[in-house]
Amino acid sequence: MPDRIAILGAGPGGYIAAVRAAQLGADVTIIEEDNVGGTCLNWGCIPSKTLITTAELLQKIKKAESFGISVDGSIRLNIQRLMERKNAIIQAQTKGILSLLQHHQIRYLKGTGYLKSKGLAAVRLSDGGEQDVTWDKLILATGTKPFNLPSLPFDGNRILSSNDALCLGEVPESIVIVGGGVIGCEFAFLLSALGARVTIVEALSRMLPLPSVDEDCSKVLQREMKKRKINFLVDKTVEGFDEVDGKLRVAIGPSPFLENPTEKDKQLLFRDVDKLLVCIGRTPNTTNIEGFDSIGVQLSEKGWVKSNERMETTVKDIYAIGDLLGPLKIMLAHVASTEGLVAAENAMGGKRIMDYNTVPGAIFTSPEVANVGLTEAQAIDQGLKVRADSVNFRTLGKAQAIGEIAGLAKIVSEIDTGKILGVHIIGPHATDLIAEGTLAIQMGANVQDLAATIHAHPTLAEVMMETSLKAMDRSLHGKP
Repeated sequence: MPDRIAILGAGPGGYIAAVRAAQLGADVTIIEEDNVGGTCLNWGCIPSKTLITTAELLQKIKKAESFGISVDGSIRLNIQRLMERKNAIIQAQTKGILSLLQHHQIRYLKGTGYLKSKGLAAVRLSDGGEQDVTWDKLILATGTKPFNLPSLPFDGNRILSSNDALCLGEVPESIVIVGGGVIGCEFAFLLSALGARVTIVEALSRMLPLPSVDEDCSKVLQREMKKRKINFLVDKTVEGFDEVDGKLRVAIGPSPFLENPTEKDKQLLFRDVDKLLVCIGRTPNTTNIEGFDSIGVQLSEKGWVKSNERMETTVKDIYAIGDLLGPLKIMLAHVASTEGLVAAENAMGGKRIMDYNTVPGAIFTSPEVANVGLTEAQAIDQGLKVRADSVNFRTLGKAQAIGEIAGLAKIVSEIDTGKILGVHIIGPHATDLIAEGTLAIQMGANVQDLAATIHAHPTLAEVMMETSLKAMDRSLHGKP
């Protein structure tokens, strides 16, 4: 009799785990109360990138004259058509996943799953009725939802979550975005390009204040924000709001993380805007799983599920993957998918280990930001002898030809061996270019390997070769 594996959640972690387990011969049941694809497909990666694509196209059309194209007549956004396109893409991707599950003979139950006891789950089916699911192994992949601040509660109208922002009926004239992390910065560029007047408020000292994002990338991004007239405030926090003359009067004060604030820092700033978008993190979908407490899986103080490098929880035969594991892991769709593979293979008797050392990050601002491996600061903190070399995109013929010259590529490498420890890119198509850096680190390559690799001309990928040459003190273009 094949192993019976039940999976709670059909996001990029859950459905990939289901497919891999089925490939290995398991009898798989996957349970999802919303739609397959999870946050990534329905409320994250895919819909946001669909909207960003339109925003970037609109920006290019506005610059058409500089490319030798005269545009007669008005250019305007048709937001209804944009939302129709977004929904059509989601539906197409949804059909693809459902077809994949069917192909692998995976039982898909749409409804609210809950846990009756060890080895037994049940589903309140969306179309009525209830069905028991017996399991030998359980994989938890229920994901997260936007964190709701008590002082700024979501109402779907004036106070928006990231989910709400993907379903706007019209572009607000003005908006304050709370949080300068990945989601906040992506929405800042998106909404600004669509015509909104944007102010973004971040409690830490820079935009994208993530340990994995190089500080030089943040500096370039902030410079581009100024060019786009995106107002950003660092070391600040939103303290509250009032409704005044049909607007939200947002009070902005000093960040609690700001050391030794001056009297000027302590002064409140006010912005009158149409909407507030709160992007300050996510919260785990554990408290809403009925029966979860009964199985004894250990959680952190904030409700994140604890798992080891084999994706095993503290309870035998129960695994956890994806955003449910929280920020101590890495909350990205492609990480969830890899964790799903690891969990499925181990549930079927494997001994696979999850490696978080070579995970690429992709941020779809304008310009894009991407990273893999160590930053210069992280490498130095680890006591490594390193150098960091960067090349600006403006030195590339292809960047000049496409009219996207902002940004740079940086390689962090060991001084003695030239081994590549980190790659950080901000610029056109950075999220595609990072694949070369990821492979280089995965394979243990050094800057000599990259420099000796012939890169096609004219391409943006040449920035990697140029940066590698610079790391060898052999720059061919620009100053050594």
